[in-house]
Amino acid sequence: MIIYGKQVVLHVLEKHPSLIEEIMFSKDIEPKLFKRFTNLNKKIIKLDNKKAQALSKGGNHQGFFLKLKEYATVSFKDLKESSFIVVLDGLTDVGNIGAICRSAYSLGVDAIIACGVKQLNYEAIARTSSGALLDLPFCHMPNILDVANELKQCEFKLIGASMDGVSLKKFELETEKTALFLGSEGEGLSNKIIKKLDYKVSIEMANSFDSLNVSVAAGILIYNLKK
Repeated sequence: MIIYGKQVVLHVLEKHPSLIEEIMFSKDIEPKLFKRFTNLNKKIIKLDNKKAQALSKGGNHQGFFLKLKEYATVSFKDLKESSFIVVLDGLTDVGNIGAICRSAYSLGVDAIIACGVKQLNYEAIARTSSGALLDLPFCHMPNILDVANELKQCEFKLIGASMDGVSLKKFELETEKTALFLGSEGEGLSNKIIKKLDYKVSIEMANSFDSLNVSVAAGILIYNLKK
């Protein structure tokens, strides 16, 4: 897995150095920082600008690249003892998923489960999450109904974000095990999942507007539900 960009590279250097296999730079690095990389005793490669642009697919790499060990998701059985899980229903935008990972990790969510998609670009999610993807358990289960049923069996209460739900200001949660379901921006939560929910909640708007970006809504919902 290749990641790029100064912020995410330094995050991995600080928190997950054991994941690093190769280090790549396309510009000169200050000596003190360069020494931190050399202390890892990993191969360091100097990239020319053409190779750097190719690796980043034209993205803003800032001269910093890492080759990491292959990313490994967790299985559902590893999440059964969690108390707060976020479930993504059909989300595919790596920017939104990455932002949700950042909020989830910052606010103390135990794990994320992605459903309704065949595959995900974990390189891009690691980058857009500023490395937070590597900090919390991430599970991929294609069938969201299986996830909902499994969570119910594990005594989770299923809460869904919906425009017609109870206002978050009036909602009181009395449960130790919570699963928050978030739908895609285009479609929202699928009907098959809405039927499985224990509660539907909404974010009351001060001004008339269609909706919030799903990653922004996720942060607001997580913060308030965990309180």
